[in-house]
Amino acid sequence: MKNRLLVKQISALAAVFIVFAAFNLAMYMLLTGRLANNFSGASQSKMIDVARYLPHEPGSELARVESSLKFKAEDDLPVLDGAAALVLVYAAIIDSVYPEGSVTYEGGVFSDDNYYGENFAPDSAMQYKNTVRGYRAIVDGGTDILFCAGPSDEQVAYAEEKGVELVYLPVGLEAFVFFVNKNNPVDSLTVEQVRDIYGGSITNWSQVGGANRIINPVTRLPGSGSQSAMDVFMAGRDIARKSPFALFGGSIGFSFRYYMTGMVGNEAVKLLSLNGVYPDEESIKNRSYPAVAQFYAIYRADNDNPNIPVLLDWLLSEEGQTLIAGSGYIPIA
Repeated sequence: MKNRLLVKQISALAAVFIVFAAFNLAMYMLLTGRLANNFSGASQSKMIDVARYLPHEPGSELARVESSLKFKAEDDLPVLDGAAALVLVYAAIIDSVYPEGSVTYEGGVFSDDNYYGENFAPDSAMQYKNTVRGYRAIVDGGTDILFCAGPSDEQVAYAEEKGVELVYLPVGLEAFVFFVNKNNPVDSLTVEQVRDIYGGSITNWSQVGGANRIINPVTRLPGSGSQSAMDVFMAGRDIARKSPFALFGGSIGFSFRYYMTGMVGNEAVKLLSLNGVYPDEESIKNRSYPAVAQFYAIYRADNDNPNIPVLLDWLLSEEGQTLIAGSGYIPIA
């Protein structure tokens, strides 16, 4: 009897082991094995460390020019705000033109807890609300000049609803780019292929010369600068709802060139060529890259701060455009 009971116990343990092993093997084949070479991780979001770009700090990673324009503390200093990708541009403007002490912080000290610029004081000439909050701030009057890509339809509608006319002054050029994991064998897509991927008619990398992997087309927050640029890029086509299985596939994402290469610096991804043209400074300058975008200094038409036109004239001068180039972007001229 004892031997039979022992045999039954051993058999039961063996059966549990076999079931457990079979389950793990199935999970490996279904998920882990597929994800091991799925070319994902291409669009993991990273927040900008604003502490790297604070004006009037010796260690800040800002472009600097000898500016002929110097505001004084008693001047009506325009409050500057903008997108994450352009924080180093408007911070550099403040660093070159504004007096020390014009950027202030809650509690007097800049802290690391600065997800959307919460520790910039209300009287600070520099703010950091990013694109979505920044567009509301420029309409509502909390910001004087906003540095951003073009607006979304909703942002245009919000300004119209409030009866506010916004002026969009182009001050620089940038490339709207698409990127994938560096292990993805695809290096180039056509504009129409990208639109077909996001439109839902191309769903596997093998359809564009890659591996047999589902494509995971990643989008961004509605109203963000990159998502608004993507809506324009789609040329009237809707972005399709992707399959739940796309989460197990290889990602493709979009952003702006210098944000990816100079600010985020994610070595796990690579930028794609569009129509065979790689997005670099030369292809942006000569506009051979198919998705060159302007970025703007945006202000309310009814803002009577006399230093707004003074500052924007300077920004379009040789000194200002040198600052744009030194910040990693392409001068508008």
